[in-house]
Amino acid sequence: MDLTYTPEQQAFRAEVRAWLEAHVPAQPLEHYDATREGFEAHRQWEATLKSGDWGMVTWPKEYGGRGLDLIQWLIFEEEYYRSGAPGRVNQNGIFLLGPTLMEFGTHEQKQRFLPPMASGEEIWAQAWSEPQAGSDLAGVRATAVKDGDEYVLNGHKIWSSRAAFADWAFGLFREPGSERHKGMSLIFFRLDQPGVTRNPIRKINGHVGFAEIFLDNVRVPAFNRLGDEGQGWHICMATAGFERGLMLRSPARFQEAAAALAALWQERKGQCDPAIEADVIRAHMNADAYALSIYQTASRLMAGAKIGPEASTNKIFWSEMDIHLHETALAILGAEAELIPPTGEHEWLDDYIFSLAGPIYAGSNEIQRNIIAERMLGLPR
Repeated sequence: MDLTYTPEQQAFRAEVRAWLEAHVPAQPLEHYDATREGFEAHRQWEATLKSGDWGMVTWPKEYGGRGLDLIQWLIFEEEYYRSGAPGRVNQNGIFLLGPTLMEFGTHEQKQRFLPPMASGEEIWAQAWSEPQAGSDLAGVRATAVKDGDEYVLNGHKIWSSRAAFADWAFGLFREPGSERHKGMSLIFFRLDQPGVTRNPIRKINGHVGFAEIFLDNVRVPAFNRLGDEGQGWHICMATAGFERGLMLRSPARFQEAAAALAALWQERKGQCDPAIEADVIRAHMNADAYALSIYQTASRLMAGAKIGPEASTNKIFWSEMDIHLHETALAILGAEAELIPPTGEHEWLDDYIFSLAGPIYAGSNEIQRNIIAERMLGLPR
């Protein structure tokens, strides 16, 4: 892996920086989980990004992208977080489903779903988890019964990210009578169609971050199945690789937070326990180490490799790093952290509360350690 940037990459960084400086809203947007209005404001931001062809830079131009490589995507992400741009409301679509569609979708499916995904016209939710199937997705019970050129969906999904306001969802469904990893398919459905009921679930901060979804004889065209019938588990694991190992948690996110933490320490170190400095340094080193790891992964993928079970090591690392970084910030702020309203550039308390979910979503860290033990180290179940 070459750690130096080419002149072309440096010119690309300058282009990204100039565009973001001209277009990032001067005032922060209301969080997309907070209200319908906040969600729609973020949808409009996605449209603004698309107007500059920044919706998803790695996708081919015919699908709404720029046809750039993963190193350029990482450069874009670094400039995106540096600029303080709004969070991506469609990250379930562009970072998880989008790459999976690229790998398993037909040309017609890519033409249909990717351009409106890149523009924010269609926002996606992830509908995997069920009351009996959280980290162990092989326990999914929702069904898909083939009826002519349609599927009839029935079941109950829960903890579906962004489903309260999103337009579409992608979910795992199984053929009745099948068990565990066999007989599952990945199917898309609209969240506003007949037979779909969604109940918002509020997070501890009051935001509507999730919804539970009930499906009662919901009919969708067979066109909405991704990959072959019964291939759902294999496709799902590919999506999980993107979620855990590369795109969902950009290293730039943590590098910007680590830089803000260092600035906070410089501002307040005279009022704090000097021993906290070691944690500030550790947080900064961890963020840079994670960035280098992702650059290495991107270089491997560009050379033809695939994301494998090592994605689980990334997931454990970034989720635990995030908690430590924010615990360090709260140690610096002390009791004052609870008095600072969540309106600034770095909402330390609110972000700390969110970081606590990191070891749970995208597959709990306990499950990830089992994957590492069995698939990477060859240990028995």
